[in-house]
Amino acid sequence: MTKLFIQSGAILGAVAVSLGAFGAHALKKSLEASGRFDTFETAVKYQFYHALALVLVGILAQNVAGSSKILGYSGYSFLVGTFIFSGSLYAICFTGITKFGAIAPIGGLALIAGWLLLFWAVK
Repeated sequence: MTKLFIQSGAILGAVAVSLGAFGAHALKKSLEASGRFDTFETAVKYQFYHALALVLVGILAQNVAGSSKILGYSGYSFLVGTFIFSGSLYAICFTGITKFGAIAPIGGLALIAGWLLLFWAVK
């Protein structure tokens, strides 16, 4: 579990930096033309924030004696929430299909659950 969260966070962080740079340079004109630059930027930011959260959860799980299952649930919530939330925003940006926006709140709820579970896991 700890290895999964730390490695997932590292990969998601690297992808967030890459996408952020790609969006700011190669895609900026097309994203601005479609009115999706802010949406893309939000997807990248949330992906990066939660990549860091995954690394934190992995480190906590490694170093806190008797780390609970709740800490694991927090990590899985961050992982799933990031894919659903940021993924749906990326899908809107790249396809123009705004119906993907209906999925984003599910990811957002998973991210909120991850933070609340992290709070609950600390004893």
